[in-house]
Amino acid sequence: MRQLPETDRDAIRLAQDPKFPRWLEQITATGGCSHPVHLSGSTTTLDATTGEILRHYDTRNEPGERLLVRCRNRRATICPACSRLHAGDTYHLVRAGLLGGKNVPPVVRYRPRLFVTLTAPSFGPVHRAGEQCRPRRDRRTCEHGCPLGCGTVHAPDAPAVGQPLCPDCYDYTAHVLWHAHASKLWDRFVIDVRRRLASSVGLVQSRFAEHARLSFARVAEYQKRAAVHVHAVVRLDGPNGSDDEPPAWGTAELLIDAVRKSARRVLVHSPYSPAVGVRVLRWGGQIDARPLRTDGEGPDDDAVAAYVAKYVTKGASETGAGLDHSLTTWADIESAPVSTHVRTLMRACWRLGGLPEYESLRLRPWTHTLGYRGHILTKSRAYSTTYAALRAERAHHMGHTDTPDAITEHSWRYIGSGHTPGAALIAAGIAEDLATAREFGRDATADRLRGVCT
Repeated sequence: MRQLPETDRDAIRLAQDPKFPRWLEQITATGGCSHPVHLSGSTTTLDATTGEILRHYDTRNEPGERLLVRCRNRRATICPACSRLHAGDTYHLVRAGLLGGKNVPPVVRYRPRLFVTLTAPSFGPVHRAGEQCRPRRDRRTCEHGCPLGCGTVHAPDAPAVGQPLCPDCYDYTAHVLWHAHASKLWDRFVIDVRRRLASSVGLVQSRFAEHARLSFARVAEYQKRAAVHVHAVVRLDGPNGSDDEPPAWGTAELLIDAVRKSARRVLVHSPYSPAVGVRVLRWGGQIDARPLRTDGEGPDDDAVAAYVAKYVTKGASETGAGLDHSLTTWADIESAPVSTHVRTLMRACWRLGGLPEYESLRLRPWTHTLGYRGHILTKSRAYSTTYAALRAERAHHMGHTDTPDAITEHSWRYIGSGHTPGAALIAAGIAEDLATAREFGRDATADRLRGVCT
């Protein structure tokens, strides 16, 4: 008799457990999380005045004496269920800063607002999609004998797109060092925009904060050439943030001018290295700053929020520009499932990370992201709400908050994570069912709206 696969046997074992219905409730509560965290412990809610126990929960009565909670990983390649939740939170976070909501006044939609894109500089010619990759008329070659152009018109998804025309000409060292300083370059860019705005209207630069505030949310994205570029929503507020109107001189045109000039001006110097020297690191020449308008012109607010939300769930491995897990040895780099171009960047990252002058850059621990160690999404304090506030709001909506005027005592400890093979199969099915239900819900809502409008 043919034996069932291990996954099926494990799923049957779980289904035969008397506490399977409760276990299924836990899996559903996590949204079908692919790698849930297992906790053991209890929560007791007491009346603050009398000391009476109002509620008590203990995992001793749960399947396996444990409670499963979401892993909250944002990467779709690691946990699709939690990444969808993270994308939804990101959408609301970015949208609130554009249109209001979540304790942000709706008048922010009438403030000067831009959608800004800043790119990395060129580190060497690469294959490009479309017309840009046609051969040059003089058909020159580099010093290594490689053509400076390509005779193929590549499709956007062609494997060659983003790969160097000549790997020997490509400045892998500068690429890695630029990644390591990208977050600092952004910080200096923001500071310089404030200074330029102040100078343009005759203010002392140090007094800018008394008149206006620059609020932003930015997301980092890997290009085909495995270099990070930045998309940002930038908004000009009054000195107290979203609750304050910006000064009369604060216009979108003035903000665009400051953004463009600052992006061209700011720079960061890498630490001196006897082997490398000092590299001057700047933004690339491709700078885009578009006003977000309320009159239907320019990028759509919802589309901008949706774009940012979609990207934050992508890991480095999904974009082909790295991996979603750390590399601890040279052998890990050599066996990584990446392109030759990305592998060469990883090697450069590892070699440079071994130099004492670059120790502060922590290049080796971030080899898997090619030296970039910034957060995928960052925002200024006054831009909008926070992830923590959104989670608290969701918990309140689900009735998981503590009772007012009560004392809650927690005692929890971590006892594991992940699924057995059968549990993983069941969790994936639940996650897929929930995703399908959400799609049907969105379609039904759209149908109702169309019916109202017709």
